[in-house]
Amino acid sequence: MYFRYSKRKKHQQLFNLNKPITYIKGVTMNRASVLYQELQIKYCNDLLQLFPFRYIDKTQFYKINQLQDSGAEVQIVGKITHIKTVQQNRGSRLVATFIDETGSMELVWFKGVKWIKESLKVNTPYVIYGKLNSFNTSFSMPHPEMELLSEHKKKAQIAMQSVYPSTEILGKKSISNKVIRTLVQNLFIELDGKINESLSETFIHQYGLMSKKEALLNVHFPKSQENLAKAQYRLKFEELFFIQLQLIRKKIIRKSKLKGYVFESVGKKFNDFYNNNLPFNLTNAQKRVLKEIRKDLATGNHMNRLLQGDVGSGKTIVALLTMLLAIDNRFQASLMAPTEILATQHYNAIVELLKKSTIKVALLTGSVKAKKRREIHQQLEDGTLHILIGTHALLEDKVIFKNLGIAIIDEQHRFGVAQRSKMWKKNELPPHILVMTATPIPRTLAMSVYGDLDISVIDQLPPGRKEVKTVHRFDSNRLAVFKFLRDEIAKGRQVYVVYPLIKESAAMDYKDLMDGYESISRDFPMPQYKISIVHGKMKPADKEYEMQRFVKGETQIMVATTVIEVGVNVPNASVMVIESSERFGLSQLHQLRGRVGRGADQSYCILLSDVKLSEDAKTRLKTMVETSDGFKIAEVDLKLRGPGNIMGTQQSGVLNLKIADIVKDASILVAARNAAIDLLSDDENLSKPENSVTLKTFIQLQKTSGLWANIS
Repeated sequence: MYFRYSKRKKHQQLFNLNKPITYIKGVTMNRASVLYQELQIKYCNDLLQLFPFRYIDKTQFYKINQLQDSGAEVQIVGKITHIKTVQQNRGSRLVATFIDETGSMELVWFKGVKWIKESLKVNTPYVIYGKLNSFNTSFSMPHPEMELLSEHKKKAQIAMQSVYPSTEILGKKSISNKVIRTLVQNLFIELDGKINESLSETFIHQYGLMSKKEALLNVHFPKSQENLAKAQYRLKFEELFFIQLQLIRKKIIRKSKLKGYVFESVGKKFNDFYNNNLPFNLTNAQKRVLKEIRKDLATGNHMNRLLQGDVGSGKTIVALLTMLLAIDNRFQASLMAPTEILATQHYNAIVELLKKSTIKVALLTGSVKAKKRREIHQQLEDGTLHILIGTHALLEDKVIFKNLGIAIIDEQHRFGVAQRSKMWKKNELPPHILVMTATPIPRTLAMSVYGDLDISVIDQLPPGRKEVKTVHRFDSNRLAVFKFLRDEIAKGRQVYVVYPLIKESAAMDYKDLMDGYESISRDFPMPQYKISIVHGKMKPADKEYEMQRFVKGETQIMVATTVIEVGVNVPNASVMVIESSERFGLSQLHQLRGRVGRGADQSYCILLSDVKLSEDAKTRLKTMVETSDGFKIAEVDLKLRGPGNIMGTQQSGVLNLKIADIVKDASILVAARNAAIDLLSDDENLSKPENSVTLKTFIQLQKTSGLWANIS
């Protein structure tokens, strides 16, 4: 819609966008209440930022031979050559043959048949607009918008019509798309062209951006596809730029304020282990990550680094070498894991790796007896204990280190912000923090949520690791799957069978698991086969006992719910069967698959599912079969589920975006982040006169937006 801004004198002052929407012509108290309830629109600025989610493009005319079966809305010029009424079970429908120089199609009406028939003109040029239906390569258009071509040419054309988000209640209250468009139009008239710029002129020019005023006008009322693309780019760029500005400033402030311990030397313990006791040569990715960590530790700045690596990529070795750097510089190290099983696993692995050294390692979990606990506390305080591995027990006030230099946190999403910050108080200066995760986070998401952390990625598997062969089988193939399991067990291998856990129906889940257990017990009878079972209802000690039986090879089959997702490392386990695999998310499936393939033998993952699958489920299972790359899987997961679901509620506020989409707009995100880095490296505090507008916007956003409240 195009309109001229009025030149009314009362608009010499800038219209306040923080006013309630009742100040806009056409917004009654009743309407305001509904708009707030349904779309959270309370102030004028909220309406200004209610961006259309699609546009009806009336700039393009199609020929009938260009039409495609896409269900799209199209505009065509042609003539009606024939009209007929077709009787139906209930009433009748009107069918008109519509032609242009390239072909013919049908126009169909089910309502108002008599009136429409009388109003239609045969052999007269019309402009028609509507949604296409197709059947056997022929097209029809039900209830088209129609206008005589002669009338159409007389009108000033609205090129593109914006379509706004709506709800059923808005429809019932007669707040249609047309009404919202009119309200937005009235707001622009009120604004009278006076819209504050949020970025400096220099910046706008440097990045070739449209002005804020033009961008807002063109995103709501675009004059052309080109103008719309420029407007969307400007608004998306701005939104992502200010988030990145916040994250990067936070990182700069932290680095300038927080001093870290300097690890000057790469000493005897590190070199001895690296040169003589490494079980395998490091991959190039591990070497690169170690260099990044080493550089951090040598600077005197506080390290706060996220280490991403797929299951089995060798994060533990990197963690151990980092701890050895601390020990060489007369510091202690800690490693905290979310579960006792995982902490024990880390402990056993590190003790085994350090068996030829004099380094003292201890394990502290909830089940450690009081006497042993006192011993650990004493050794920590006098400095004779070099490495402490454990669970949340490490955070207790009684756990006092003589000189903690580095704290490594595994699977950080399992720990809250408050828990993590406790680690910071374990020494005079905060110890260096290395956060590890086996959940690959797509790069765009990592930049948006963990943009204030330095990020390292191990994107290579150690040599000799065989890729887990993954297949998808329907439940009807179960007998063949069981035969394959018997063949693998006969070779001396072990097998996992995992059942879904959906918290809303714990009773059902338990039933599914027990039914599955009985079925497997029938097909794999004692004494030839021994089966372990693990689920959430068991006492921790019973769970641990069953897991240990499997770890020691006393049982060949482990029937479990997803409690084994994080934990258990059994190199001899070569098959993972996932029951009802369509009920699992992609990242869960990937984590579970990572439980096998730890040994030298070829491993397999079998995804069992029902025949009836949703499109998303088909995509998930197909992705699992086609790739084992955790980062590719994470990208697909992000596209399927959206960022909020992947990050969980803790970070959902971070990605409360108005117009940008971190999946679709990944390239804009990268450009916005680079722009934020360049700006802050030139003017850290945004104190230069040319950046005053940017600073003002930045301060305002920090006050009014909950956008960054959850970034920690």
